[in-house]
Amino acid sequence: MSLLELQNVHSFYGHIHALKGISLRVEEGEVVTLIGGNGAGKSTTLRTISGLVHAREGKILLNGQDITNLPPHEIVSIGVGHVPEGRGIFPRLTVRENLEMGAYTLSNPAEVERRMEAVFELFPRLKERISQKGGTLSGGEQQMLATGRGLMLRPKILLMDEPSMGLAPVLVELIFGVIRNLNQQDGTTILLVEQNALMALKYANRAYVLETGKIVLSGSSQEIAQNPEVKKAYLGG
Repeated sequence: MSLLELQNVHSFYGHIHALKGISLRVEEGEVVTLIGGNGAGKSTTLRTISGLVHAREGKILLNGQDITNLPPHEIVSIGVGHVPEGRGIFPRLTVRENLEMGAYTLSNPAEVERRMEAVFELFPRLKERISQKGGTLSGGEQQMLATGRGLMLRPKILLMDEPSMGLAPVLVELIFGVIRNLNQQDGTTILLVEQNALMALKYANRAYVLETGKIVLSGSSQEIAQNPEVKKAYLGG
């Protein structure tokens, strides 16, 4: 049984048919990436898993449990973390307050502190800025904060949407290094959406290629990276 499975999922924005029968799976301990052009449905797939967009048809299963019609806060509480495109931090709240928001279902203050310290081990820079307002952080620091917030409930699977967007190359390497460490050292399962297909395929186990709301190709990251059409469209080959 897969940790996460989508079965023939259809989603709409109003009358726009955004996802047209998406079926995919993510096994426990994997990094799986979704690649494709703008408007392909990558972010919509993550938003549908999180319940932010309603799946009109199909099923979404987490460890075999049907979560298709659960509200977003319940989906988070049972183990789906989401680091959204554009980071989505609370700019007027401090680093500490942003992280506390990520642990909103926890009632034990000592446990919140323990989890916050685990985030600071990943991102020491956040500890240095613990009292600084989120909106005053650099782009890279905001991405660290968004990722840390998503980890506060120790999700079974972390959905990451465009983590390298707008970052300098050195920070892109840093963020992907954290993704690798989360997966390899902490065993975090990750479903990654990333415009930088070359980096995504470098760090992922498997990949799905989306075009206009449909999966057109899937396989190991190595297979996808060697595909002539993928090279031409997404890898600059």
